[in-house]
Amino acid sequence: MSKVLHFEGHKYLRQRLILATLSSKIVRIDKIRSDDQDPGIRDYEAKFLQLLEKATNGSTIEISYTGTSIMYKPGAIQGGRIEHDCGTDRSISYFLEPMLALAPFSKLPFVLTLQGITTDHIDPSVDILRTVLLPQLARFGIEQGVQLKITKRGAPPLGGGEVIFNCNSVRQLKPVQLTDEGRIRKIRGIAYCTRVSPQTANRLVESARSLLNRYIPDVFIYTDVYKGAESGKSPGFALSLVAESTTGVLLSAEKAAEAGQTPEDVGLMASKLLLKEIKLRGCVDTTSQWLNLLLLVLSPEDVGKVRVGQLSPFTIQYLRDLKAFFGVSFKIQPDEQTNTIVMTCMGVGYVNHNKKTT
Repeated sequence: MSKVLHFEGHKYLRQRLILATLSSKIVRIDKIRSDDQDPGIRDYEAKFLQLLEKATNGSTIEISYTGTSIMYKPGAIQGGRIEHDCGTDRSISYFLEPMLALAPFSKLPFVLTLQGITTDHIDPSVDILRTVLLPQLARFGIEQGVQLKITKRGAPPLGGGEVIFNCNSVRQLKPVQLTDEGRIRKIRGIAYCTRVSPQTANRLVESARSLLNRYIPDVFIYTDVYKGAESGKSPGFALSLVAESTTGVLLSAEKAAEAGQTPEDVGLMASKLLLKEIKLRGCVDTTSQWLNLLLLVLSPEDVGKVRVGQLSPFTIQYLRDLKAFFGVSFKIQPDEQTNTIVMTCMGVGYVNHNKKTT
């Protein structure tokens, strides 16, 4: 049996469990909030472990009595029809994001129904996962049957949202070299509101356009107003924006309303965040760095490249974890002219043995 990889702390918990599942390595995580007044794993982390158990076959998870350490022995990625209630501590994306990395390598096509909060202030919203991360899967050859449907919106604190994620499995990925960021040609967005005046969505659009139209004429923001049973249990509104370049690069930013913020505040803040992301000139935005780096590592034994604006602290730790699980190091080349970084690695030639060849 392979040796056990040891980690400490509650940060990066999801990514380590996902990397353990893909690399079939046993992982032990200790000192989970051991110095906290309330030590151990949180409810939402326990719920994530339950989801991981549903998505795999033969995994064993041992949690210590105090909840401060976890031993995880991964099984095979099973997929199939899965329903899961994510609770209201974290948004649906907290659970769904890691599943985007597992779904392509499952035995059965993924049909995952998740209930909970669809947009919050911590995790990327389900809109960003749908409009930015899913199209990036297609670059690596994961395009059949991939869709994310938002059937109900759910704002915090009570949630009540629901999404359905479908994804067919692949046997192998395609190698990718993504270094030309192109020029921004259009901006698209979704302004959503639940249980507030439908005018709120229009106010979000107006304020965002007042800033973005100074730079580019082609700005179109859809308004998504939910009523009745589909609008969840709490009032809320948010704006997600995606800029698309001439080379198909997608850069995103978003803002959900917090207490006391007007739609105008939210629209302007989301627009400024998007302009900041565009200024970084990467070929992938900060939200999707981890997914692209992971898929480059899992790609065929060929050179894969991606240009990023700047590495987030999360991504820096992710690179260390990728090395720990897969033994792959990235070559990191700063590009002086554009102030960007080109990340290059050799893929491990990962093959999904769960999927039968046809």
